[in-house]
Amino acid sequence: MSDSADDQTEPATPAEPVSPAAPAGPAARAVPVPPAVRAATGKAASRIRMSAAQRREQLIAIGRQIFAERGFDATSIEEVAARAKVSKPVVYEHFGGKEGLYAVVVDREVRALLYRITTALTAGHPRELLEQAALALLDYIEEETDGFRVLVRESPLMSATGNFSSVLNDIAHQVEHILGAEFKTRGYDPKLAELYSQALVGMVALTGRWWLEVRKPRKATVAAHLVNLAWNGLSHLEPKPALLTRRAR
Repeated sequence: MSDSADDQTEPATPAEPVSPAAPAGPAARAVPVPPAVRAATGKAASRIRMSAAQRREQLIAIGRQIFAERGFDATSIEEVAARAKVSKPVVYEHFGGKEGLYAVVVDREVRALLYRITTALTAGHPRELLEQAALALLDYIEEETDGFRVLVRESPLMSATGNFSSVLNDIAHQVEHILGAEFKTRGYDPKLAELYSQALVGMVALTGRWWLEVRKPRKATVAAHLVNLAWNGLSHLEPKPALLTRRAR
């Protein structure tokens, strides 16, 4: 037989419930994976005995890697199973198929990114809020590169909590409320806040996708120039913009 006993008999963990209304937070992300499980995500990993929960986390981590590398269409259950050193039925038992695995991976990334950005918005001044939002997205791209690649790749599937576009829309709605209040204070038409919020969030997101590939200039410089353009406009650009939130560091 080609598979060990634990691979054939381990009970499947029920599919994780995902609700768009559920509060996003650290708990929404993957549970801590023991070192033995992390080690088993590599191509050269040997077969080890795991609990059903550990095996599920291993398969999610491997699926995340492959979806980031190849995209949904080019990813196969065969490759996921091969990297995990298990049989294909084990993957099917946990997720039902490639679509189920992909949905879990995307749901986790959507929640993680939305939580990271929404919790970063703590400043009172609108310019600092822009800085925090830009830095939060760039931090995510830098620290969770595979997750970001999964989100921005085209896929025929929509997960339960959405995709990268839905995350951006959620963020834009939050920015809209901030801009609306600022527009009223400055005597601008608050009805235009939605337009400006979509423009600002889209600018940061597209720049983030570009920076993912080039990684130059450094992250803080990218964020400073994004805020410079958004805050000052092309006609009032500062020659050497700096971030207010990180000047003291």
